[in-house]
Amino acid sequence: MPADATPRLLLAEDDTELRCLLARALRRSGFHVTELRDGRETLSLLVHCATQAPEQLPHLLISDVRMPGCTGLEVLAQLRRVHAGLPVILITSFGDEATHEEARRLGAAQVIDKPFDVDELCAAAWTLVPCS
Repeated sequence: MPADATPRLLLAEDDTELRCLLARALRRSGFHVTELRDGRETLSLLVHCATQAPEQLPHLLISDVRMPGCTGLEVLAQLRRVHAGLPVILITSFGDEATHEEARRLGAAQVIDKPFDVDELCAAAWTLVPCS
């Protein structure tokens, strides 16, 4: 990524208030944020970018685990078929060990249980963005 480029982040969260709060914080932190409401919308955009517009691929995906249409785990599993290297942070209110284990198996960089500190999420996101 060029030094002057703003890193692109996809934020998939079905809770409108939380999505807006997180998007504001991530934008203030320096990301270009595309907000998505559900798993199908997220997967559709990722597949489109990977196959039709690779220059628009995000640098990072942050996704809720439980969303309508397609869960964050299902998005992650499908994503690995079209873009294996995209870092993913999953956020969840239902962070049992089985969910964490499945997320790790599918290649999630991190799973963060709700409630969490928004500044910590921003810091975690920056650790996963490629520097060059």
